[in-house]
Amino acid sequence: MEAMENRTLGQSGITVSALGFGCWAIGGEWQDNDGNPLGWGKVDDEESVAAIRRALDLGITFFDTADVYGTGHSERVLGRALQGRRDEVVIATKWGNTLDESTRTLTGTDDTPAYARRALTASLRRLGTDHVDLYQLHHSDAPLDRAAELRDACEEFVREGLIRAYAWSTDDPERAALFAEGPHCAAVQHACNVLEDTPEMFDLCAERGLASVVRSPLAMGLLTGKYRPGGRGAAGDIRAVPPAWLRWFGAGGAPSPEWSARVDAVRDVLTEDGRTLAQGALAWLWARSPHTVPIPGFRSVAQAEENAGAIAFGPLRERQLQEIATLLAA
Repeated sequence: MEAMENRTLGQSGITVSALGFGCWAIGGEWQDNDGNPLGWGKVDDEESVAAIRRALDLGITFFDTADVYGTGHSERVLGRALQGRRDEVVIATKWGNTLDESTRTLTGTDDTPAYARRALTASLRRLGTDHVDLYQLHHSDAPLDRAAELRDACEEFVREGLIRAYAWSTDDPERAALFAEGPHCAAVQHACNVLEDTPEMFDLCAERGLASVVRSPLAMGLLTGKYRPGGRGAAGDIRAVPPAWLRWFGAGGAPSPEWSARVDAVRDVLTEDGRTLAQGALAWLWARSPHTVPIPGFRSVAQAEENAGAIAFGPLRERQLQEIATLLAA
C-alpha cells in the first residue's frame, strides 16, 4: 500500500491533507421554499465540534462548507470548532445562494458581484476569520458571461487579502474551464465517486493544473454500507425527499435498486486489504487521479475516525482500479 501525501490546491501553493471533510451535514436541518428538506436531519453541535477537532488531531487540514448549509449554521459550528487552531487548517466555503436564517430556508440565487462581496463578508463573520482560503461559486449553472464577472470579483478579493484562491462548484467542464482562466483559480469542486466516473473533469484538472475537490465521494452515504434496499431516510433528511439530481435514492429514502446493485458489484474489491467500504471508495478516487481531494461528510466522531482512517491505506492499486472498471462495465 502506498502512503498518502498532501495535495496542493492548483498553483496556489496552498497545501491540504489528501482528504478533506465536507460540512454540509453538520449544518443541521434547513429547507427550500416549498418546505422540502435540504439538510441531513438533526445534528448535535457538540458532537460536530468534537468530530472536527478529532479530524484535526488525525491530520485532516481541509474543511469545506457553504454559507447556505443550515443557512449559516455549518459555518458557525466550523468556526467555533477551529477557534485557536485557524492557522492549522484550510477553509473552503461557497456563495451564490440566498438564504433566510430566521426560517432556515434557501430562498434563491444571486449571481451579482455585489452579492458575492456581501456573502463573503457574512461568511467571514460566521467563521470568525479574516480570510477564506478557497472561495467557491455555488451557483452551478450561472451564465458564462456573469461567471466571468464573478471570476474577476474573486481576483479583487485576492488582492484585498479576503481570500487566497477560488474555484467553481460545478459539474460542467466548460464552466470550470472559464474560471480556470483566472490567475488565482486553484480548483474545481465536482461530484464523482466509484459508481460515476468523471473523466472529462479529471482531464481538465490535469491540463489546467487544478485540484479536483470531490463532493459526493460516498454517494450521499450509499457507499458507506449503511443504507440497504428497503431502508428509509429520517425526517428532515434530503434523502427522504430526494430532488431530481439525487439519483441514488428513491422516495422515502430507499436506495435505488440499480445503484445498490452497482455497490454490491464492487464491494469485495473495495474492501480488500482491510478497508471498510467507505475507505475503499475514497481510495478509488485517490487512485483515479493525483489531483483529487475527496470531501466526505460526517456527523460524528466515529465517522470522522473512519474517514480519516482511509489515509493510512492509501490509493487502490492499478489492478484493483481495472477490476472495478470491468465489473461496472458488465
